[in-house]
Amino acid sequence: MHETFETDDLAETTILGERLGTLLEPGSVVALIGEMGSGKTYFTKGIARGLGIDPAEVVSPTFTLLNVHRGRLPLCHLDFYRLERVEELEELGLEAWYDEGVIVIEWADRIPEALPADHLEVTISYLSPTHRRFDLQSHGPGGERILARLCAKRRP
Repeated sequence: MHETFETDDLAETTILGERLGTLLEPGSVVALIGEMGSGKTYFTKGIARGLGIDPAEVVSPTFTLLNVHRGRLPLCHLDFYRLERVEELEELGLEAWYDEGVIVIEWADRIPEALPADHLEVTISYLSPTHRRFDLQSHGPGGERILARLCAKRRP
């Protein structure tokens, strides 16, 4: 399943992320793809809010590689930008989060083989300084279920 959303400012980007965050389940994986400055971290702040986490706590994990936040479900926020091999992920202990929390991965296209078969891919395109396009593609039944529920939420 594929669906496209557009936002006109950072607030709308955060709201879209929040709507998604309210729908995520234990084991959900969201793979974010987009250029530098496209809004991956702002979108993740919205997901955090949807999980009951203060968005102000969410910062890009580019240098820490992994940040964990506690909310309705734990949010495991990763950044693949500086990683080069799947083996580097093993050192982070990522497997422990797959069953109990939500995993959001920025720069997920850097190591696509690290993604589970069931995930939601979000490609963010920079259209103007304020305007973004979000192309969401489900992979597997969990991703499809969440995307279908997100689409149903936006219809009156």
